[in-house]
Amino acid sequence: MPVRYPRPLRPGDRVGLTSPSSGVPEELGERLAVAVRDVEARGYEVVVGRCMDGSGHVSAPAVERAAELTAMLTDPGIRAVVPPWGGETALDLLPLIDWEAVRAAEPTWVVGYSDMSTVMTPLTLLTGVATVHGNNLMDTPYRVPEGLVSWLDIVAAPAGHRFAQVPPERHRVSGRDDYAEHPDARTFTLDTPGRWTRLDGGGDVDVEGRLIGGCVEMLCNLTGTPYLDTSAFARAHAPEGLLVYVEAGGHDAFTICRNLHGMRMAGFFEAAEAVLVGRTSAPDTASLTQHEAVIEALGPLDVPIVADVECGHVPPYLPLVNGARCRVVHTATRSELTQMLD
Repeated sequence: MPVRYPRPLRPGDRVGLTSPSSGVPEELGERLAVAVRDVEARGYEVVVGRCMDGSGHVSAPAVERAAELTAMLTDPGIRAVVPPWGGETALDLLPLIDWEAVRAAEPTWVVGYSDMSTVMTPLTLLTGVATVHGNNLMDTPYRVPEGLVSWLDIVAAPAGHRFAQVPPERHRVSGRDDYAEHPDARTFTLDTPGRWTRLDGGGDVDVEGRLIGGCVEMLCNLTGTPYLDTSAFARAHAPEGLLVYVEAGGHDAFTICRNLHGMRMAGFFEAAEAVLVGRTSAPDTASLTQHEAVIEALGPLDVPIVADVECGHVPPYLPLVNGARCRVVHTATRSELTQMLD
């Protein structure tokens, strides 16, 4: 199955806003309005769905969330779908999405991270449509650091475009902005220096493959199911291998270690030419760090493992396109990730 890239967005196109997982509490409504205005400033029309309620852990019953997402993905007038953020249990949507209808429709960009991995990674694997693991709508107003791009840049890029991203070598450890107090927050506080780290030993890395991955805590629940068959995806794109990326949202190192062991045994990393690991603020334990958890679980793969990549829950956000061809270079003096929308 070839990768299908949705056509680039143009001024006047419509962007669907829905919450496949968690909605937006009333006290954060102004931040949502700021984010919507930023998308509209690009010349797009934002269509707000009904599944947006933030009073519980999900925005609506699973049947309603699945129906709204399916409707947006099959509406030829909607060119991209973005959630306000992730959540906890988008897992319940998967059996309810009309995958045949989505596969038959003209491709639509889907953007997000965290619990959106639960939807986006299966979407790419089951339909061949590229998806963007990048900042959600509530994070969109932040100014993108030099060297990185925004999801808004990706969805507007022409076919064949190459994105070369160079990490800023600074990240944030001071937590998140209070959107209720500061709904117009637009500047990342990147308060801590830090480069990518090769976990499996020394030496330079220069490797290519097809990108696929997402949030560990979400995808671990799908390994071994028809929704996460990376082996079939790899066979469809042979002789290319995969560049598999994973990132921990918040679980401690023991839990992440168990999750990654299970994902490896289920074949999730089977065709990996390398593994990229997102920087995380998730806790270590007294006897195991997050880096050690990755090496213990994924060391047997015997491929390069590059950690502290800006593709996770720690700002800034380096967007990755599921399905894109990618080259990763990491040396003592240089780190660069180039994606090709081929």
